[in-house]
Amino acid sequence: MGLKEVIEEANRKAFNRLNEASSYWVDIDIAYRVIEGFKDYMLLHAGPPITWDRASGPLRGALIGATIYEGWAEKPGDAEKLLRRGEVLLEPTHKHGIVAPMAGVVSPSMPLMIFYDRVYGNRSYTNLNEGLGKVLRYGAYSRDVIDRLVWLREKVYPVLKAVIDDVKSDNREGLDFKNIIMQALHMGDECHNRNIASNTLFLREITPYLVRAGVDKSDVLEVYRFIAGNITFTLNMSMATAKLLTLAAHNIEYSTIVTVISRNGTEVGIWVSGLGDEWITAPAPTPKGVFFPGYSQEDANPDIGDSSITETAGFGGFAMASAPAIVNYIGGSVDYLVEANKMMYEITYGENKYFTIPYLGFRGTPTGIDIRLVLKKGLVPVINTGIAHREPGIGQVGAGIVELPLDLFKKALRRYAEKYGL
Repeated sequence: MGLKEVIEEANRKAFNRLNEASSYWVDIDIAYRVIEGFKDYMLLHAGPPITWDRASGPLRGALIGATIYEGWAEKPGDAEKLLRRGEVLLEPTHKHGIVAPMAGVVSPSMPLMIFYDRVYGNRSYTNLNEGLGKVLRYGAYSRDVIDRLVWLREKVYPVLKAVIDDVKSDNREGLDFKNIIMQALHMGDECHNRNIASNTLFLREITPYLVRAGVDKSDVLEVYRFIAGNITFTLNMSMATAKLLTLAAHNIEYSTIVTVISRNGTEVGIWVSGLGDEWITAPAPTPKGVFFPGYSQEDANPDIGDSSITETAGFGGFAMASAPAIVNYIGGSVDYLVEANKMMYEITYGENKYFTIPYLGFRGTPTGIDIRLVLKKGLVPVINTGIAHREPGIGQVGAGIVELPLDLFKKALRRYAEKYGL
């Protein structure tokens, strides 16, 4: 078999596994109890590895906030001293099977939702979504931000734990979240920056279990209202699902399919299936989009977050034709979103078997970014994203669109050729 055929067979295997993997929400627990080696004075972050001295403003802000949340420091200045001296170990979330939006900071005592792939046996994890605006994941760390994180642990976590335990006791193996994404794509979501339908579907699924949950009813009502009012709550769940799908396609020898795209606010990094867990990096581009009142393009930080795992799995920015109303949030026009979506078919291995776009005649979403096709076509992945302020402590200032740098894929192909002696 020639090299071309070997690569084709590897990519076919990766693509089929990405399609056939499942995703069930099966549990929720505290991070240090489920992530091996997670300990005090250790924080996880989105994107490729980075040190404090190179960290972006929003990532620094989130690290400061998490340090205060954990009780390792009382004041921002004290937290910054710990981080600057390297007394807090920093590692990428993807190394541990975790995905978290924007700064992506996860600390040992934060709750993690646990997802399971019944087909290939992988697990993925994600934190609880705080909502929009002034939140930790966008680099804010004021007292109200820390208090909300404590509330998520003390109030939301026990209620969701009761819910998922009851779901599993009801002769179910968990909540099928891949199925929720499939439905939401037909209801106006693309499941990255628009999650209104998936939020509604999730609430519909869990409401019977909320009603009979063995916890204080006032807590149940409080949690219900929080989820119903947080239009990004299920983003993290979609990301954990995408992580499971791409994990199934990962570490396949000779495959040129991208299995991770993530940004830390300084660099963007990718994993390629045939290159394993090796990070290929380039400077992170800065998104352009719609800004909240009082902010402008000058305030925008370079792109940040694990949430581009959704595009890697074949939705998000690769399903924008399903979500025309998203233009009110990220900018542009419906025609642009549709054309950008169509262009992604040029750089992907195939069309998704399960994620389909009604506007395109229920065509499967473009899935399986191939580094060879990116360079052959001269087209790069288009991602929709939130925009964080470039300074720590401020938070979200808008949302928009970003294109990955072509140089990232040139580096990946050179490294691929080097590894396989081409």
